Amino acid sequence: MNQIEFTGQEAFYKGKVRDVYTITNDILVMWASNRISAFDVILPRPIPFKGQVLNQVAAFMLNACADICPNWLLETPTAVTSIGKKCEPIKIEIVVRAYLTGHAWRTYRDGKRELCGVPLAEGLKENDRLPFPIITPSTKAAQGHDEDISESTILATKLTTPEQWELLKKYAFQLFERGSQLADRRGLILVDTKYEFGTYKNEIILMDEIHTPDSSRYFYADGYLDKQERGEKQHQLSKEFVREWLIENNFMGQPGQQIPVMSDEWVKTISEKYIELYERITGLSFAPSHDSDKMIFEITENALKKFRN
Repeated sequence: MNQIEFTGQEAFYKGKVRDVYTITNDILVMWASNRISAFDVILPRPIPFKGQVLNQVAAFMLNACADICPNWLLETPTAVTSIGKKCEPIKIEIVVRAYLTGHAWRTYRDGKRELCGVPLAEGLKENDRLPFPIITPSTKAAQGHDEDISESTILATKLTTPEQWELLKKYAFQLFERGSQLADRRGLILVDTKYEFGTYKNEIILMDEIHTPDSSRYFYADGYLDKQERGEKQHQLSKEFVREWLIENNFMGQPGQQIPVMSDEWVKTISEKYIELYERITGLSFAPSHDSDKMIFEITENALKKFRN
């Protein structure tokens, strides 16, 4: 997509998967692309309909959790664009984990029994449920890799005030509980997820996407216990399968590593998995949008009028 410009546009930022436009009066437009990233690297091929899935799942979840805490979203005028409040980011990603999976498992497998200052019990297996959900924060890096950080370091370096941190934890656990309930209704398990917060007019606001396949892992509930007992891989809906494929092909975003070739069949598989998650988590049938960039721009530009005024 070529860069376009909305009326009153003050800034433009190209993120890993979204194009972000800052408009006058503290308004943002987020345009979800079909780019896909893993290990903080944008992979070379776009995934059909991925942007639509992310935008629509995020809107669904933000609306379903709006009673827990205020969020940035004002309107979703098209399948891939959202209009919302421009917040000042709090530079921490709050990761909530209920299972020993992904980065947490790789850390545990390598012999560590503490993650972000949180102790982990002995004798756990990959994908085991933890005794209770834990928060394992990471830094929000402008460039490069995010890094694990402990609560004590967050407070010592004054990334937030103690009062803000307590509120962020409260919101994160409540959001995770709601996300878990929504997933359970659809036969899924919310394994882990991340939340990003900012401030808007001195109020803490939930930002960005929540409970999407890019920010979360889901297992199918059916068969989870049997698979754990047999030591089998869990049937999951998330971006973790992309990370696993990259690891199998010797890529983890480290200097000198080459991104493996993504075949047409593999790109199609990723797209189908994203659509499957949309339908499972929302209970709605996916209706692919074929709007042109020009049409998306015009609809979004028209929707912005009410917020400019």
